[in-house]
Amino acid sequence: MKYYELTDEEKKILKDVEAGKYKRVKNFRKVISEMREAARNTLNKNRNINIRITERTLHGLRRKAVEEGIPYQTLAASVLHKYVSV
Repeated sequence: MKYYELTDEEKKILKDVEAGKYKRVKNFRKVISEMREAARNTLNKNRNINIRITERTLHGLRRKAVEEGIPYQTLAASVLHKYVSV
């Protein structure tokens, strides 16, 4: 069995859980099912697209992606997903 050292934040969460500060959400099984479906949909990449954008737009997209700590293509896909989901 591997031993993992908990971070200070993880130790605080564990302490709060043991103290009973967290409560199970209503419809727990439904929420878990929805979260699993969302995770599956997030990872389900089945189409590629090519778009033409300006160098300035691409530079801005890459800059924002660095700020978010994610690849710029992931950020672009996320923005498009949010736009069509609203």
